[in-house]
Amino acid sequence: MQKIRLGIVGYGNLGRGVQYAVSQNADMEVVAVFTRRDPSAVKTVLPVRVESVDKMKEYTGKIDVMILCGGSATDLPVQSAQIVKLFNTVDSFDTHAKIPAYYEALDAAAKSGGHVGAMSIGWDPGLFSLARIYFGAALADGSTYTFWGKGVSQGHSDAIRRVAGVKDARQYTVPVKSALERVRRGENPQLTTREKHTRECYVVAEEGADLARIEKEIKEMPDYFADYDTTVHFISEEELKKNHSGIPHGGFVLRSGKSAAENKFLMEFSLKLDSNPEVTSSVLVAYARAVYRLHKEGKTGAVTVFDIAPKYLSPLSEAEQRASLL
Repeated sequence: MQKIRLGIVGYGNLGRGVQYAVSQNADMEVVAVFTRRDPSAVKTVLPVRVESVDKMKEYTGKIDVMILCGGSATDLPVQSAQIVKLFNTVDSFDTHAKIPAYYEALDAAAKSGGHVGAMSIGWDPGLFSLARIYFGAALADGSTYTFWGKGVSQGHSDAIRRVAGVKDARQYTVPVKSALERVRRGENPQLTTREKHTRECYVVAEEGADLARIEKEIKEMPDYFADYDTTVHFISEEELKKNHSGIPHGGFVLRSGKSAAENKFLMEFSLKLDSNPEVTSSVLVAYARAVYRLHKEGKTGAVTVFDIAPKYLSPLSEAEQRASLL
């Protein structure tokens, strides 16, 4: 069996998770990791070649799909449109407000290079997106709600770390319990962004940094914190490592509504995750399989989870899927 050849661009929590996920999929292999750091300084969780991003072009024709593991704040908006001209790609871009513009840029670049670029892949956006579209289609008269957490957001934590004077940070998204309970009771409340979640930030500042400026910049950051009640805690590096070293997450998608006969319904999809990056990586790897198959069929351009049929994700044959999963 010819294995699907993967590359990993960026090697943080997400890149490590991709390696672990690929190790559980017999039809795939990681050919190389590409980094902006000194390759000799990158220690991988499993043996694999580590190359400078400058050598990426040398791997054209040798890698079927590149999995982009950079951050949504500054990495992916620059990298994705460049890399998809050379390779098929999968990324986890998660700045919801900027998804339409990101799609247009990726679609144009992917088509110019003759490749497929799967974007915003993970559990949200991703699996939660599918729950929203399925539930909404099945229950026409109703309201859809998404609650995240309590858990660490990688994208939001990364955004904080890019604030000048911040050494390290963790950001927790916390559902407002009373709002979640109202939805489950079938009240169909109209909830603002601020009424659904709060954000808790734990920040290690560099010595001598202006804490007031850092806090203000975090709380006023558009697309990340400006629309939420946000609390910023400044703590030591030791406390961060002791109490906030894990990356758990989870959440809920709910659709509450009624039938034409006035019968009430509640649909709910939930996830509880010990490791946010590892489950995101697992979804990225499944969609890398789909991208590989779509490209072999002649597809080009940007795609989201809405465009990809479930059959492309599974290592099972279509006959096996019908026999065991349908």
